[in-house]
Amino acid sequence: MDKETIPQELLDQRKSDKFNELLRKRLLPVIGITIFLVIWEVAVRILELPSYLLPTPSEIAITMVERFHDLLQNSWVTAYEMLLGYFLAIAIGVPLAITITASKTFDNFITPILLFFQTVPKISLAPLFLVWFGVGTMPKVLVAFLISFFPIVIDTAVGLRSISPDMIDLAKSMGATKQQIFTRFRLPTSLPYMFSGLKVASTLAVVGAVVGEFVGADKGLGYMLLVANSNLQTALMFGTIVALTVQGLILFYIIQFLETMLIPWHITVRSGKEQEFGTM
Repeated sequence: MDKETIPQELLDQRKSDKFNELLRKRLLPVIGITIFLVIWEVAVRILELPSYLLPTPSEIAITMVERFHDLLQNSWVTAYEMLLGYFLAIAIGVPLAITITASKTFDNFITPILLFFQTVPKISLAPLFLVWFGVGTMPKVLVAFLISFFPIVIDTAVGLRSISPDMIDLAKSMGATKQQIFTRFRLPTSLPYMFSGLKVASTLAVVGAVVGEFVGADKGLGYMLLVANSNLQTALMFGTIVALTVQGLILFYIIQFLETMLIPWHITVRSGKEQEFGTM
């Protein structure tokens, strides 16, 4: 149905519905967080809890403003370690997943090794990295790499294997080479799975960097969290946790934005756009 044949009242109703849906999608999370913070603030003040046990959100905000320079300086350190480990996991994980799906022999050889290293608690390896590489960037990068590596490999491999055999047979019948089948069929089909693994790994990379800083560091948000804990500066601890959360969210939404740009045809992207903007 063309827009010219749709009554103006119906068009106005559609626009109103889209605006209300967009308003609910944007405002409801903000309202929920605001209500939570207000209840937190009021409860702490009524119960008269000491700030070293549970500070109010206003105390946390004031502390973050007062220590903004320290938080920002240490945030850059943690972000650097997190991103190095994350991109190293992508650089190794994606080619490894491609090799696993291309060779059954290599799959049988490497999968048990990957499972073994995945079941090993990563925090138990951090002290070893500290002994081997000293107090520096490398141990944090390696822990971030190990924690974020497995989801990328597994999800990418699952995506590369998810293509229908009928589609491969159709491509072969049309004279497609192995390289063309991979670049034009397997790879595009695997992208939704790959981005799913990348989004999971983006949140785990923050955890890995902080775990590495817990074991041994002289800077970074993890180090700042330990110092605040030893001095019973609970408000600063909460502020540091907020800074870590913001880092993880920024990386997550960057990956999500890239997903919408690279695979706009996928149902998860299209359904999100339809919910936000409606269908014409």
